[in-house]
Amino acid sequence: MPIYEYKCQYCGNVHDALQKMDAEPLTDCPACQESGLQKIISAVGFRLKGTGWYETDFKGKAKSEKAASGHSASCATKSGGCGH
Repeated sequence: MPIYEYKCQYCGNVHDALQKMDAEPLTDCPACQESGLQKIISAVGFRLKGTGWYETDFKGKAKSEKAASGHSASCATKSGGCGH
């Protein structure tokens, strides 16, 4: 379930709420009990860790292989290469 951030337009209170994606937005402020809550846009904070993600498994491999061999993988042919 996502965490939504709300701000009260009356008292300025900001709080987070864990809600289902299809749940109705909250309207009543827990601090002042007024009906002035509005969802606000906030930064999403997550990081993909472990194997199976671009950053850990694929990022930079093509460059390092190319630099080590002195030519690109597209130079290879059935006869053994392009002559580099």
